[in-house]
Order: sequence, then C-alpha cells, then structure tokens
Amino acid sequence: MEQLLTPNFKVETRTGASAAFAVIAAVAVILAVLAPLLLSRGAVQDLFFILTMLVLAQCWNLLAGYAGLISVGQQLFVGCGAYAMFALVSLLGLDPVAAVIVAGFFAAIVAAPTAFFTFRLYGPYFAIGTWVIAEVGRLLFAQWKALGGGTGTSLPRDATRDMIGIDLLKSLFRMKSAEAGDALTYWLALVLALLTIGAIYWLLRSRHGLGLAAVRDNEQAARAVGVDARRMKTMVYLTAAFLTGCCGALIYVQKQRISPDAAFSVIDWTAYVIFIVVIGGIGTVEGPIVGVIVFFLLQNLLAGYGSWYLLILGLVAIVTMLFAPRGLWGLFSDRTGIQLFPVRRILKGGPLEHKKIGGPNG
Repeated sequence: MEQLLTPNFKVETRTGASAAFAVIAAVAVILAVLAPLLLSRGAVQDLFFILTMLVLAQCWNLLAGYAGLISVGQQLFVGCGAYAMFALVSLLGLDPVAAVIVAGFFAAIVAAPTAFFTFRLYGPYFAIGTWVIAEVGRLLFAQWKALGGGTGTSLPRDATRDMIGIDLLKSLFRMKSAEAGDALTYWLALVLALLTIGAIYWLLRSRHGLGLAAVRDNEQAARAVGVDARRMKTMVYLTAAFLTGCCGALIYVQKQRISPDAAFSVIDWTAYVIFIVVIGGIGTVEGPIVGVIVFFLLQNLLAGYGSWYLLILGLVAIVTMLFAPRGLWGLFSDRTGIQLFPVRRILKGGPLEHKKIGGPNG
C-alpha cells in the first residue's frame, strides 16, 4: 500500500551557533551573578557601568534599529527616571529599590504626550523634536527647588544605607555598607540588562516583530497590509522609555547625587549610546553588546587624552561607518553567518513525499 504524506512545514529561528551560545551565556550569567563575591569593588562598579550603558544602548537600538525612530532625546527618560527616584526617596521616603520601578513608569507616562507630538515628525525633524523636548524637560526640572533646583541635590545617607537587602548582604557575606550597596545596585543592573535583552528578543521573534520590521522598512506599505504603524511605534517608544527610566533611576541610586545638567546630559546618555550602537551594529541584539565592550575599552585607554578623547571616538565612529556600515558585529556576521540572537525565520520542510506503509500484501 502506498500513501502520500505531507511533511509538516515549520518555521525556526534557532541555529547551531545560537544553541551553543545559550550554554555559554548561561555560564556567563552565573559568573556575573558571583562577580561581587569574587571581584574588587572597583571592578564591580565597572561592570555596573557596562550593564547600565548596555540597557540604554539596547533601548535606543530598539527605537532606531527596529522601529526607524532616530531619537537624540533619550536623556529625557534618563533624567525623568532619575528625578522621579530622587523625589520618591527624598520627599516621600520610599525605598530606592521600589522607587526605581516606579520611576520607570513615570518615564513611560512622560513619553506618552511626547509621542503624540514627535510622531507627527519624520526623519531629522523627529530627531530634533526629541532633543528639543528633552531640553524642555531639563529646564523644567531645574526649577524644582525641593530637589536643589539648578544645582541639584544628594540622596539622604540613610536611604542608600538602609535599602532593601543591604542588611542581608552584610550578614551573609560580611560586606561593609558601601560594598553591599555596590553589590545590590550591580545585581539590579544585571537583572535589568537580562530583562531588557530578553524582552527585546522576545518582541523581535513575535508577530509584532514582523510588523515592526515592516514599519521600519516602509511605513506606508506596512499600513497597506494591515499593520497599525502608530500603535506599533507607540508600544516600542513607551517600552524603551520605561526601561530607560528604570536604568536612569538605578544609575543615580549608585551616584547618589543629581543635577539637571548631569541627568539630562545629551553626551552621556545619548551621544555615547549612539556611538555604542553604531560601533557594535545597529539593528542587531548582539551589536550593542559588542559596542559597549569596545566603548568601555576605548574609554579606559583614551581617558587621559582630555578633549582629544571625544575627537578620537568620533574618528573611530566615522571609520566604522565607512568600512563597516553595519557595525563590527554586522561585519563579523556577514562573513561568518553566525547569529547569536537569530530573529530571521527559516521555513523547514520539503515537497510531497511518497512513503510506503507496509502490510503483508503491501
């Protein structure tokens, strides 16, 4: 007896390289969790810096690399998150750990009306619009006298010393208060980085990711096939604002002092972030990871060169854009075909097959 069987077609994104990387990443995460127990306080602070810049870079990459929203006003959400955390802790007595989460929601709430105005702009006008709104935010927070006005203020000493988990860390690992504070903020940054990468990767692999790519490539065509471009961009914008606000709040929990110029710094929270994404590779999850490592190494190598530091960073960015337009990871991936966070869908299966199903007389 002979029967036609139709194989099941299936869509896969996983590759051999991504499967192997998952094992390596799991080991890396375990080591990262143990870092405060194994490394010096200075090394932990460096890792905190890398993780927080990675979160900011992934958020900007989500906007620019996947939604086509080139923003130069991400410092708005860093500043809003930081000031919201300071207000909750200094004025209302909330624990800084809880304040970080609430600060993220505040940044998302601020993003809603800004999206209403900026989404009516396109291309360079959108970029300029986001920067102008961020500057308005800086000027408004500079008038907040209860938080120091233009000169800024510091967190109460007891606020960071009595954070949730500090006493537990001191008793379990015999840490001093400062060491316990650094360890706690580092672990929070690690959780935030993992959640950010995981959420973005999940989004890109979902059907919303396909719609997002369609909006980025051709918004009019995406609308024609039924993609709600405005809803898609709003969702991404608010998500990036929430994560950026949480990150900004966490950064200033560690810094413990804030001022409008620092919290809304376009160089620290947008220019450096754009550099990281451009160097690493825009439009990939791996790009910001590579970029933040390169940025950290360059920062440590060039920090002693004064104003030449920024010029050298700019030169590196220009050379990269000329010879590797898709960034270092894009160049590597194009030549090797390796993807650690694959989002391209591969259709697997074959044509109709003839298969004999046997019996005694078959």
